[in-house]
Amino acid sequence: MFLDQLFTHPAVAMAFAAAILLALTVHEFAHALVASWFGDDTAEREGRLTLNPLPHLDPFGTLMLLLVGFGWGKPVPIDPRNFKNPKRDSAWVAIAGPLSNLLFGLFAVMLYRILGAGGVAGDSLVYGFLFYLVNINAVLMLFNLIPLPPLDGSKILFACLPEKYREWEWQLERTGPMILLFLVIIDSFTPISIFGTLFGGILNTINRLL
Repeated sequence: MFLDQLFTHPAVAMAFAAAILLALTVHEFAHALVASWFGDDTAEREGRLTLNPLPHLDPFGTLMLLLVGFGWGKPVPIDPRNFKNPKRDSAWVAIAGPLSNLLFGLFAVMLYRILGAGGVAGDSLVYGFLFYLVNINAVLMLFNLIPLPPLDGSKILFACLPEKYREWEWQLERTGPMILLFLVIIDSFTPISIFGTLFGGILNTINRLL
């Protein structure tokens, strides 16, 4: 995706990359900020409570976003022992990432519509940037809600599980990353579009609203 555009439409490729950086940064910053609100300063001490994109980039997750259109940032370190209610507060920290992408995406939609009402050319680079910003935020939100470690959806799921399922949680913590990697490989290098099937309808609906 990115590499195809880089040599044919470099300005469009740069707009795509900028949208990725912004969406990833907001997502990971939201995790760090909410953890700080609940009393855990681990992320702040490790330089993650910042809107500087560099500390938030996961090399493989960013590469996947550039190449195939979905990916993730570097996980924000938290120490649940610093929370008053570790289970509940950990869930809020996990929810903060996808929620920030939802709000940021809605903000981009609003700007897109305002520019359209103001007569900005539909083929302008600004329009293209906002289009990417809407879609990348949507993808990050949806992808991170998949209930497989290390994604946010798994942390939300674990916070809702009764104690009797704790052993199942530990097993998924060990196997989840491998399952996720397997799904990514299948989606990226075979005709089977797993994530396209999961997210395609929602993304098409969003794009029809623009």
